[in-house]
Amino acid sequence: MMSNRNCCSSRQNMGFAQPQMGMMQGNQMGMMQPMMEGQVIEPTITQCQEREFYHEVPHVCPIHTHTINRHIYKHTYTPQYSCSEECQVCNIDCGKCSGFLG
Repeated sequence: MMSNRNCCSSRQNMGFAQPQMGMMQGNQMGMMQPMMEGQVIEPTITQCQEREFYHEVPHVCPIHTHTINRHIYKHTYTPQYSCSEECQVCNIDCGKCSGFLG
């Protein structure tokens, strides 16, 4: 990636070069005539392009969860009542059947 420095500030002079004019030896009449010497090369124009590249960088962030399960036992006491019963038989015996005989 190119830095944000202005790369275009170092451009060369944007002026135009003057064509090189030479003087030719006079013709038979002794007159001097101007002549162009080759092609004119203009100064280089530098075009500055700034480009930005964005990259996605994945990061792994491990997160571990540890669970503690507490089993809490609360002891309660509930009374259980019981009862019992006893049946007793009492015989009142007034005598024998023979007592009704004559």
